[in-house]
Amino acid sequence: MPTNTSAVTFRRTRSKASCKAWLLATALAAVCTAPALAQQAPIKVGFMTVRSGALAAGGKQMEQGLEYCLAERGGKMGGRPVELITVDTAGQPATTKTRAQELVERVRVDAIIGPLAAFEALAIDDYIRQVGVPVISPSAAAEDLTQRKQNPWFVRAVGTSAQANHALGEYAAKDLKLKRVVTIGDDFAFGHEATAGFQRAFEDNGGKVVKKLWPPLNVADYGSYISQIPSDVDAVYAAFAGGNGLRFLQQYAEYGAPAKVIAQMTTVDEGILKSMGKEAVGVISSGWYTATQDVPGNKEFAAGIRAKYGADPGYYTAGAYEACAFLDAAVKAVDGKVEDKQALMKALREVKLDKGPFGEVALDPYGNPIMTVTIRRTEEKDGRLQNVVLKTYPKVSQFWTYDPKAFLADPVYSRDYPPARHLGN
Repeated sequence: MPTNTSAVTFRRTRSKASCKAWLLATALAAVCTAPALAQQAPIKVGFMTVRSGALAAGGKQMEQGLEYCLAERGGKMGGRPVELITVDTAGQPATTKTRAQELVERVRVDAIIGPLAAFEALAIDDYIRQVGVPVISPSAAAEDLTQRKQNPWFVRAVGTSAQANHALGEYAAKDLKLKRVVTIGDDFAFGHEATAGFQRAFEDNGGKVVKKLWPPLNVADYGSYISQIPSDVDAVYAAFAGGNGLRFLQQYAEYGAPAKVIAQMTTVDEGILKSMGKEAVGVISSGWYTATQDVPGNKEFAAGIRAKYGADPGYYTAGAYEACAFLDAAVKAVDGKVEDKQALMKALREVKLDKGPFGEVALDPYGNPIMTVTIRRTEEKDGRLQNVVLKTYPKVSQFWTYDPKAFLADPVYSRDYPPARHLGN
């Protein structure tokens, strides 16, 4: 008690001069420690995923990829803890925009990872331009976001819808010697653009797309579409997302599989291969992620995901992981000062990774990765279905082998562009 009294007495009876000195020292200490304290404040990262509907399977894989990336980094980026705010867009454009507004205006996030689908990214494009929040896409592959209508606040950790399909179109014509193909794909932006990229490269190399079929995204029965596939075509090109590839291939097999299947990568993505059977064996597809691909860092990534989640990582898993790695690299480049969004965005556009699920990755001037594309065949191996690499195309651009200036002068890929010149032949 005497000690406490004397201490109180001392503080109360110190001179005016010493009191001023003490206050100044305290203020200086606060100023000096403020940056350090600010550096420890959590980085708020908004994560837009899908937990219901046709795209929910991909959404779950995205969550696993992001969770794994953050766990690897001890829940931090650039030395600062990360506060992850996850929202469900339900795969609906209107809901996606509402969730983006909540993240920006109510939560005040520093950056956004997401959304999942191309049409969702297009739905929030204007809003993101207006508010100026960095967005890293883990899967949304809408072409024009890194082409004719570049968004200065948007970069992509994965390729465009058509990027891997240009390679498949050339491979189908040159290596597989296919002449006549029917295409079938989800009737939304991703399906349209992926199919267009395949069609363009396939026809530029001598092939013909003789029929195009567009089932709605949430269709339950593909029978009426499968019955329209002519028996004399060389192959069917399938472009499905989420669980639709599983349902299509099962029903296609029930109808006797009138022609071989070549496919856009998500049709036989590793995330749904675990639910497939014999109907998937032999499908040839293309993609920028395959669990078996031999690029720096993928062996460790794939093994880690298998150990934690009991299955091979797929496109959505790898995309979310890569988006997280992009943001981590950018945060380090700005010394953790994510509050300067212009600097953070500049750093994101300059990201270069030397290893990871996609191996070495760098962005082109439009904010889109230049990356390895593989041609794969689905095989039963080591007791599970796997996509085994047949051929590798290194450093593939979103413009394929086309001149970027001429490419951008054309309309964006769509349901009807480029026009199919050989329908009915």
